[in-house]
Amino acid sequence: MTSDITIRVTLAEDKMPETIEWTAPGGGIDEPQKAKAIMLGLWDGSAKEAMRIDLWTGKMMVDEMNDFFFQSMCGMAESYLRATRNGELAKEMKDFAKEFLKKATAALENQPQQ
Repeated sequence: MTSDITIRVTLAEDKMPETIEWTAPGGGIDEPQKAKAIMLGLWDGSAKEAMRIDLWTGKMMVDEMNDFFFQSMCGMAESYLRATRNGELAKEMKDFAKEFLKKATAALENQPQQ
């Protein structure tokens, strides 16, 4: 059995992502779903290194990026906990994520308005 996840990125003339859409028919997502950003991490077991694809559209606002990173870090902590059962380090990761969001939000609020 196989399951496909398709990610379609439409590029603007400057080669920056204009739209990001994804489907996962095996998971019940048959119609294209829109996204403003994607972070895809893959582990190369032979080379023992992580490979990443990080993309976001011009419509992605900084406050959304802050939330995206916060939620991604919390999700990584949950995945780490399930994979390793190391609750102490998973909690540290979540605590870091909370502190990150607090600082990122404060930095955004302190920026001069344009």
